[in-house]
Amino acid sequence: MEKRSIGTLSVSLVGLGCNNFGIRLDQARTTRVVEAALAAGIDFFDTADIYGGTKSEELVGKALGPRRRSVFVATKFGIPIDDQLEGGARPEYIRRAVQASLKRLGTDYIDLYQLHRPDPDVPIADTLGALGELVTQGLVREIGCSNFSVALLREAAAALSPGQARFVSVQNEYSLLAREPERGVLATTAELGAGFLPYFPLASGLLSGKYAKGRPAPENTRLSAPDSPLRARFLSDDRVARAEALRAFAEARGHSLLELAFAWLKTRKPVASIIAGATSEEQVRANTAAVEWNLTPEELSEVDRLAPLAAE
Repeated sequence: MEKRSIGTLSVSLVGLGCNNFGIRLDQARTTRVVEAALAAGIDFFDTADIYGGTKSEELVGKALGPRRRSVFVATKFGIPIDDQLEGGARPEYIRRAVQASLKRLGTDYIDLYQLHRPDPDVPIADTLGALGELVTQGLVREIGCSNFSVALLREAAAALSPGQARFVSVQNEYSLLAREPERGVLATTAELGAGFLPYFPLASGLLSGKYAKGRPAPENTRLSAPDSPLRARFLSDDRVARAEALRAFAEARGHSLLELAFAWLKTRKPVASIIAGATSEEQVRANTAAVEWNLTPEELSEVDRLAPLAAE
């Protein structure tokens, strides 16, 4: 598995998103998926305190067990959980949230601690100061942010003091069907020397190959429920049509739509690790195998034609 850098961390190009753990997967199934990931060369596990109603961190920690120090664990904070963990990015909250995550994960440090979403009520300098303290204390190795705009990334960079811990990663939605980071976030991430972590790389499953125009969505998937907010967003006629065109492109070259989604993201700078969820060992193996396809410049040009950056 190819390795790429996130600050001082050198992580696998394909990471494992852990948002299914605690919701769709119990401990036994989580452990099987984690073990399949390790066997496939994945050493980067991305979770959040809110995932699975806080259960994801617990399941990940138990699944890794004594192997924890040979991998990289990323988690997030900032979205409200309950009356005790009310969310946000205030320094006093960050100190409570990190201790709660450490306890659930069963570890004494977090490799990458990420602000899950911006907090407009807290100066970014205060947030960075508190996160920097965690790094100094050895509770956190690196810090990152998620769902940040160009303006917020620049504001965070401007707020830094010499030698202060900085955001070394930016985790935003990015896929062949959601190319908005190309409007400046990717370039700014690269300029600041950070790594980009795309989430929803398969457009919530639309690029997995499981969905097709004129066929009902497969049962027990994110987009199968009629009242799912993701269904209306991802299964639009335009997105389905583009996915179908991309599927035909990939299959004409002996590959799957899923393989195209990963292979394309691999070529984007500064993508460091492609965060993809999985509910089975088979999905893990398919995700890791997908990055073996090396797209040619001509193929990339054709993909741009089939799935261009949408007009503003």
